[in-house]
Amino acid sequence: MRHSVAEPCPLWWTVASVINVLPLKAEVNHWDTSSPTLQYPLKLEITFCVRGVISPLLANIYLHYVFDLWVDVWRKKWAQGEVVVVRYADDIILGFQHQAEADRFLENFRERLGKFGLELHPDKTRRIEFGRFAEQNRKRRGEGKPETFDFLGFRHISGKNRLGRFAVRRKTIRKRMGAKLRDIKQQLRERMHDPVRQTGHWLKSIVQGHFNYYAVPGNLDSLGVFRDRLIGHWWHTLRRRSQKRRISWQRMLALAQRWLPQPRVLHPYPADRFAATHPR
Repeated sequence: MRHSVAEPCPLWWTVASVINVLPLKAEVNHWDTSSPTLQYPLKLEITFCVRGVISPLLANIYLHYVFDLWVDVWRKKWAQGEVVVVRYADDIILGFQHQAEADRFLENFRERLGKFGLELHPDKTRRIEFGRFAEQNRKRRGEGKPETFDFLGFRHISGKNRLGRFAVRRKTIRKRMGAKLRDIKQQLRERMHDPVRQTGHWLKSIVQGHFNYYAVPGNLDSLGVFRDRLIGHWWHTLRRRSQKRRISWQRMLALAQRWLPQPRVLHPYPADRFAATHPR
């Protein structure tokens, strides 16, 4: 099976059907197994499977042809400065050394997607000035701090480390954290009369899972806020179990100390991880 950068990989099917994949309409030649000489066209109407279990997989397969192969050709043909491309399913971040190339790419990318009946999300697509020299360039023009962007659950901030050097700071997106805590609060109400030990085991797995993803350098404050608010929800749930013997805050802190992990960094700095994987 052959494919090109200009066209998506063709789909071959054995029966007429409607498939939820991506917004694309195509005609596919189908041969009936009972009659090799019989040939007739099939029209497959393909739409995007939003929030489906298989959605990320389908997005990866489709965007490999629509985006990955094409952006590699574009970078080699047009880019004069450095270009960084990061894609996770249908979430994409690109970094350009030169602003003119960023503007040109955005225009070409819109044209590229238009060929497949796709378009960029108008509210989530932005070109911002970000990086080592963004702060001083904006300060020289009399503008404010560099803009931030959200990607994979983190808000990325152009900042500095303790030595005053440039560093990308990553913080948990507040909206994501709030949604998670509301979900935990609702589940705590449903588990109100469960044994404390059982609820403690469950909350321990929740907190540890949250830390396993978000415990990156510089994000300890957000982890502490998440843990403190979860303790508060658990305390209010326990106090509602009985009007006569309400649990004290001191007792609650002891339970938290026993069951809930303390915030600590679990992931190395990106430079350390890259150096360990790709020695120079």
